[in-house]
Amino acid sequence: MNTTRRAWLACGAMALAAGSAAALTPRRRLAALLERPELERAVPRRFAGWQLDAAAGAALVNPRQQAALERLYQQMLARTYRNEAGERVMLALTYGADQRSDMALHYPEVCYPAQGFAVRSNRAGVLRVPGGHLAVRRLETALGTQRPEPVTYWTTIGEYHSLGSVERRLIELRYGLRGLIPDGYLVRVSSIGIDSAGEFARQDRFVAALLQALAPATRLALTGRTDA
Repeated sequence: MNTTRRAWLACGAMALAAGSAAALTPRRRLAALLERPELERAVPRRFAGWQLDAAAGAALVNPRQQAALERLYQQMLARTYRNEAGERVMLALTYGADQRSDMALHYPEVCYPAQGFAVRSNRAGVLRVPGGHLAVRRLETALGTQRPEPVTYWTTIGEYHSLGSVERRLIELRYGLRGLIPDGYLVRVSSIGIDSAGEFARQDRFVAALLQALAPATRLALTGRTDA
């Protein structure tokens, strides 16, 4: 085989590879095909003995990064709720219509240290919710010695519950083969207290009550399916 022919074959192979990559590149957003809830309206301000504590302010951990967050996320909801016993739980929901790697949700184990918190533990957990159980992450964080803040969170990618980079990547590939760019939610609840076990139990009760109060379509959007 002469040099000229080898060069043409190499060029042809490169063009074929480029064409295949282009054909497999997701181009349609899943968000355009699904009816996603408007979080501000879909999440009740009062439910099951909990009500919005407007005086407590926002629950987002990254106020100095607000502009960056708004570029990444199409919806953000941050609220503090209080019950009749005076207990408070902070809720933060973020929604991004494009969950490719460079636009992915920012996880609490990354965001909290960026704001000066120490993450003292990070482990898997299971949360009982209406209709079954939900895999979650449990973090014990603290800002110095004055603010111990246990955190519970989970994510969805597209229509599926996701917890962990491998599972997330498999879901992303599944959508990619259909030419779709998945969207995603991050649901985070936290509270302030030195008794982490007690705070996690309070958070579980709060989440179960919240999900029960949501419309079925909103609940499914926030919890996702687990049969990925």
